Amino acid sequence: MRQALRRATWEAPGVTAETAERRAVLIAGPTASGKSALALAVAERCGGVVINADSMQVYRELRILTARPSPEDEARAPHRLYGHVGSGDGYTVARYLDDLEGVLKETAGRPAVIVGGTGLYFNAMTQGLSDVPPIDERVRAFWRERARTTSPAALHRELAVVDPVLYGRLHPNDTQRVLRALEVADSTGRPLSEWQEKRSRPPISGGRIARVVMAPARDWLHDRIDERFRAMAAGGGLDEARAFSALGLDPALPAMKAIGVPDMMAAARGEVAVEEAIEAAVTATRQYAKRQETWFRNQMADWPRLDPAAARHFVAVADDIAQRMK
Repeated sequence: MRQALRRATWEAPGVTAETAERRAVLIAGPTASGKSALALAVAERCGGVVINADSMQVYRELRILTARPSPEDEARAPHRLYGHVGSGDGYTVARYLDDLEGVLKETAGRPAVIVGGTGLYFNAMTQGLSDVPPIDERVRAFWRERARTTSPAALHRELAVVDPVLYGRLHPNDTQRVLRALEVADSTGRPLSEWQEKRSRPPISGGRIARVVMAPARDWLHDRIDERFRAMAAGGGLDEARAFSALGLDPALPAMKAIGVPDMMAAARGEVAVEEAIEAAVTATRQYAKRQETWFRNQMADWPRLDPAAARHFVAVADDIAQRMK
């Protein structure tokens, strides 16, 4: 464990006068793995600011069903980029990076404790983002409709024609990224893989940076997912789903696809029993967690791992990282 702790912090390359004093803690992990608790513990110990890196927790109307920090937790340390976007808006990785850079400037001098389960956000903040022009809304609407009426395998085959490189990299079931690649190729006339060759300067590119991936045992995580979702449903999740459904938003919007939200909206409308909706949401959440774990295993292989069930190590990691940020 101590060896892992030593590897958790490194002096990042590309240090400039602007970034030399930057202190950042990056905490990734699957949903319900305890990463928010670790982030809060670190922030309290080092006077840091907790910054969201979860693509669903940005939406204002979904506090409960996306497991955003409670008002009590938010009172213990400053929190940023939670619930700051209306659910009727699209929210891209590029917009997230802009928001993150603004928060880093606003809170300069305090450690940034960045926590979430969206791997693309971590990639973008540490590796930069390709400078893709805005997508024509008519093109986006066309591909959204195509996705509704075409199988994932068929969409993936279309990608082979316009972007063979990403066709080879992306799984047919990774519909969101396949769709993004098709939109970019259609709107810009260039494959997304070409745009990705030239990246912007990442906001987390120098200074003292600690990183860790939460790696719970599968049974522990499955039990926690079940317990947490049932608690969310009993703690106002059904009412939140009812209010969210009443907004009448486009089903294609990202917020409408948040894990568990479609199931709970169906229950709120009386289309299915609440218990049936909870079971479906728990199953979907477990499947999502498995996809996250696969992504972290492939993309963050060199990040130290932490088992959140090991309470003694959990506290030791929080203490150690906080000390390094002071």
